[in-house]
Amino acid sequence: MDYIVRAMAAKGQIRAFAATTKDLVEFARASHNTSPIATAALGRLLTGGAMMGVMMKGDNDMLTLKIQCSGPIQGLLVTADAKGNVKGFAYNPEVMLPPREDGHLNVGAALDLGVLSVIKDLGLKEPYVGDTALQTGEIAEDLTYYFATSEQVPSAVGLGVLMNKENTVRQAGGFILQLMPFAEEETIAALEEKIPKISSVTEMLEQGMTPEGILKELLGDLELEITDTIPTQFVCDCSKERFEKGLSCLSKPELRSLLGEGKPVETVCHFCSRRYEFSLDEIRAMVRK
Repeated sequence: MDYIVRAMAAKGQIRAFAATTKDLVEFARASHNTSPIATAALGRLLTGGAMMGVMMKGDNDMLTLKIQCSGPIQGLLVTADAKGNVKGFAYNPEVMLPPREDGHLNVGAALDLGVLSVIKDLGLKEPYVGDTALQTGEIAEDLTYYFATSEQVPSAVGLGVLMNKENTVRQAGGFILQLMPFAEEETIAALEEKIPKISSVTEMLEQGMTPEGILKELLGDLELEITDTIPTQFVCDCSKERFEKGLSCLSKPELRSLLGEGKPVETVCHFCSRRYEFSLDEIRAMVRK
């Protein structure tokens, strides 16, 4: 089962999150039939989004991570809530590229240059929007840069997706570590020394580490305290009623044009690929309204 752990370390000077997300990333892969490189890119952003979602305080708060880029994947979109629910899609889910020299999937080249937008709807009049240029396209580094520049929070982000040969998801997960404003120099130095020495997220998961184990590996010497465990899953709240509202917003000429095609109208959800069909009688009823 996928879940996120929330923790503190160094007497509250560090807050930390770690997640295992294999099932939700595999659900996304199967829903969108993504290529290995698209699965890796989307899986990383889904994992980061799930952890950033549970950072929000309000039950109805919503987070959107949007990447617009010049690379062949074209872009990614992920939304998450404060309860561990997340959904997302890649604009070009079939993108294929040769691996990097080290054999890893070249996610950076799939994204190339672009912008990461973090949009937080906290129930205020206007949502908070933070835009930062992509630094590497590897997503973890880009989220690290976002936290440092837009939120002024020194952070370390690790994200990973490992694929099986038959293109199913073998491992997926990640972590986010953040220094609080009152963190002491000794704590900062200890973290800066530790981070470069750790294995990749997928290596730790392959070794059988749980999210708790990953945080113990990272912060075990700094009085780690696990404070919460939150299930996380791919959840899409689409429905036929929602798509009906969208179709109802079309003008009468546009609806009549659909009728003129003489066949039912099929709509597809971008987030989960679920299909909804509207009969000609249902379209006629929309015209009458």
